[in-house]
This record gives sequence, C-alpha cells and structure tokens, in this order.
Amino acid sequence: MTRRAHGQIRSGQVITTYGPGALIDLPRHSAIVGGLDTWPRTTALNEIKEPRLAHKLQTMTKVAAPQLFAPPSDSGEPGKRATGIVAYRFPQWFVVQDEGGGQGRDRSRRLIHRKALDKGRLDGQKVVATRFVRACPRGHVDDLDWYGFVHGPEDSCRGQLWLDERGTSGDLGDLFVRCNCGKSRSLSDAMLVETNPLGFCRGARPWLGPNSEEGCKLHSRLLIRTASNAYFPQVVSVLSLPDRAGAVETAVEELWDDLNIVEKAEDLAFLKKKPKVAERLDPFRDDEVLDAIRAKKNGAADERPVKQVELAALLASPEGFGDDVPVDPDFHARRLPDAAWRRAGCWPEIEAVFQLHRLREVMALVGFTRFEAVTPDINGEYETDVERAVLAVEPTWFPAVENRGEGVFVQLGAEAVTRWLDRPAVAARLKALESGHERWTKTRKSGLPFPGGPYILLHTLSHLVLQSLAMRCGYPASSIRERIYADAEAERYGILLYTGSSDAEGTLGGLVQQARHMDAHIGHALRMSALCSNDPICAQHAPGESMECRWLHGAACHGCALVAETSCEMRNNYLDRALVVPVLGVADAAFFKAVP
Repeated sequence: MTRRAHGQIRSGQVITTYGPGALIDLPRHSAIVGGLDTWPRTTALNEIKEPRLAHKLQTMTKVAAPQLFAPPSDSGEPGKRATGIVAYRFPQWFVVQDEGGGQGRDRSRRLIHRKALDKGRLDGQKVVATRFVRACPRGHVDDLDWYGFVHGPEDSCRGQLWLDERGTSGDLGDLFVRCNCGKSRSLSDAMLVETNPLGFCRGARPWLGPNSEEGCKLHSRLLIRTASNAYFPQVVSVLSLPDRAGAVETAVEELWDDLNIVEKAEDLAFLKKKPKVAERLDPFRDDEVLDAIRAKKNGAADERPVKQVELAALLASPEGFGDDVPVDPDFHARRLPDAAWRRAGCWPEIEAVFQLHRLREVMALVGFTRFEAVTPDINGEYETDVERAVLAVEPTWFPAVENRGEGVFVQLGAEAVTRWLDRPAVAARLKALESGHERWTKTRKSGLPFPGGPYILLHTLSHLVLQSLAMRCGYPASSIRERIYADAEAERYGILLYTGSSDAEGTLGGLVQQARHMDAHIGHALRMSALCSNDPICAQHAPGESMECRWLHGAACHGCALVAETSCEMRNNYLDRALVVPVLGVADAAFFKAVP
C-alpha cells in the first residue's frame, strides 16, 4: 500500500467499475481497490441527500439509517495534499520478463513471490503481476497456491516455479506450471472446479486490509484479473422526484372527515362533487388519492417499488413545452401536446411523449459479486437475501454519485398493450421466451421471475429508439441510459431514455429536444429493425436452443437490438424484435403492425 497517487479514475467509475474490491491495473502496479474503511473520513467527503435511496438501501442491506457520500475528488490545487482512495498491491505473485526463449514457440518464465523482489525487480529484471488469481462466488479473492497446485497439498517442496508457454495460442491448455523438482501441471486443470484443484477458499478479502479473512468453504475457482467477470458491482439508482406523495398525504389528511368512507373510485368521484373536496384534490390524479387513502387506513407508508413511484411522478406531469420556470431544480417534466410530435393518424399505439428538461439521478454502490452478476427484477429491485461481498467490515454508509441531465419518456397505450397480449401469436411467442427463461434460471440457480411480455416489448423498443436518437441528439449511444417501466397491475407502460453528467451544469439539451421528433425516430427505429444484417439466423433464433445458450434472447443480436451494457438496465437480456416489428418467419407477433 502506498500513500502516493498512482493513477486517476472518474468519480462515476468508482460506482460502476472500480469500486472497493475491484482489481485494477495502475500505470506501475496491479492493485485491488480498498474498502470504505480506508477512504477519507466522511467529514472530508460530500454527503449526497436522497431519502428514497437511503431507505431502499436500509431495506436491502439492513444497515440502519445509511448515509450516502461522494467519492473523494482531487482539488488539483498545487501544494495541497491530495485525497484519494487506498489501493493495496495485489496479487503477490509475479512473472519475470525477458527470461529468454521468447523468439520460439516455447517460453519459460519464473514465478516469483513479492518477498523475493528488490525495488520491484528480480536481479535487475522487470516483473509483472501474474494474471491468474483464485476467487469464489462470495467475492473472496486470493493468490493462487502455486506450490499446492503443482505438488498437491501434502508435498512440502519449495523449488523454483516456472510458467511455461508451449505454443502461441495463449490458451490455458498451452500454459504449464513447472517446478525445478520435475513436477508439472497444466493450468487447464484449474478449470475443473468439481475436482477442487485450487483448494478451498480461505475467505480472503484483501480490499479490507490485513487480517480480514472470514470463514468460507467453497471451492476456489480460477479467475483472470482483467476478465469481465472479475467484478460485478451492485448499483441501485433512483430519480430525484418532487415530494408529490407527501403533498397527496397532506391533502388527504386535511379532508379525512370526508374521505374516510372512500373504498373505490366511484366513492371518490361522488365526494368530489363537493366544491371543497374537488378544489383541494384537483392537482392530483384519482389513483394517487386512492393510494394515499389506502395507506392511511392500513397505517403504512408508501412502500411501492422505486420505479412505480417514478412512473407515477412522470405521468402526473402537466402538458406544456417546458418553457415555464421550473419549480423543482431536480425535476422538470412536461407532456408534449400531441400536435408537437405526432402526425395525424400515426402511432395510435403511443399514448404520450414527455420531455424531461431536468432530472437528477443518484446511484449508490452496495456491494459486488464475482463470476456472475446478480440481475435485478423489472422494478429494479434486488433480492434482499442476495449474498454480496461487503464494501467495509461494518458498513455504515455507501459511496454514491449524482448525475444531472435530461431525458425523453414514451408512454404506450394500455389498451393497445392489452389487445396485443390477447393475440394467440403473441402468447405463443411469449411461451417460447418463457421456456428459455426457465432454462436460464435452472442453469444459474436463480429465482428471478419471468419479466413478462410487456417488459420485453418495452425493453426491445427502448434499444431500437435509443440507437435512432443517438444518431441525431449529439450524444453517443453509450452515454444514453434506459429505465423501463412495466407496471402490469396498474396497466401503465413506458420507457425513459436519458443522459446525465456529474458536472454541476448537467447536459446541453440535445436529447430532450428530440422528443419533438419522436414520430420520425420511432419510424426509423422500426424500419431499421425489420431486417437485421444477420437475418435469417437472428430472426429464427429460438430461446430454448442449447447450442448457443442465448436463452434470454429472441430475435436479437449485436447487429440489431443489443447496445452497450452501460446503456442497458438488464445487461442486454430479454430482447426480441419479433414482439416489436414483423421479422422474417414471425410476422404476426409484432406490437406495431405497420411502419409508415
């Protein structure tokens, strides 16, 4: 561990890529990012206020009243002491460079522990950290027991170890660990987890500092430090919303003598014939008032999923062009008049288009996994019993960032979705997709429920429209993110495409103005997706096929519906063009029947 700065990362990367426990290559060292206990004291960090997110994290992690703090930032002022994040050198084993024999097919390099090095070198020769470590699904990570791997657990030989490359493919089958005593073993054996070639996990948590091991008896698995499965952060995000729920509750409380008899919408409609009731409840929708009445009767606070609360706030936005003075600096949304974006007679399936002139997103890191990512459900909720690696020995706060930006929200018509779901061809297509989901859950031993047809429809449409927007809005596709809202119970459906920046100034308005051209964007997206460059293979892909193991895809591939994973909330899963637009071989399951 060193107190001198050896590299820089953006604050957003601390949440999404290089958080505590992540393996990182710095300019001169290989390291693991330190846990929250090694960060500067919270008094030196900027606190981020977002009560809805803090409450969600408390439910997920059982941490009482957690706080959110932004990662430390370098002021850039000369002479001022830099603040940063501690990183521990990891791994402890190295291979010696320039050992000779590098011109032929075979090459041998010494394996050396850090204790044998002198100022980062061995006899003046350069060394690099080995790219192989061992880890377990609980997030623990450790150096390989190289001697134990070659000799077995009972042998005490401590001869010089060598890493032999026999061939040029770089495949594990061409790599052998050899000892001077003559014993040798292929690294491909390390992939046979069932035989436990790497031994049991020691519960090592080097990101938490020395002596931080915990009990673990899982089989260790080979992990390549730079592989994409070395670190999967669990990030929870919310949009900052005006306290609309609080305003509704206040109004209901004031009118409780009248509203306490309300059981259903008809009762509320009758009471709104009273002028004082109608006037007080005029700013709110009936479903909001009914939810507040039920909550008061049940003595419960609003525990709806985060996305349902966001959707209610979006749909409550008044009609307009957004040229009025924003009341809330963090949220300013307006429903565009139909004439501003829709040609006469076009897109009856689309209910409305909204412009989000201002939005604020807060993202917090709660933990991480290795080897396999934990997927949230369609409401963005993680299972509360998910076993994630911790960010600190006893966490009391979580790192977070806030992004300010803009977005476009497209709402689908509830009646159009219902009619689409009632079609036999759609039911057959969804049955095939659900069978693929079941195979995936059995393989992954996951309890994630099938998201349903509306979600897959919305998710695929989101990816297609996102690619069209990126061509004209001035932002690359990888910087545009999505939030899918599929509330089947309330029959409310929509997609939010937005971009944001951690800079205080936010973004420049190029995306939000594209809402006025949504007619053209939807048409372009559907025309481009009707035929993929990989058709007919893409269009005829069956989710249940064992050969490809793409069980969560219908007609979707990198040539049409897949986007950068920074944009997608489901890691490019649950996509099917056939549910959006007619494709080769599947012409009657599409939500949009005609493309003008």
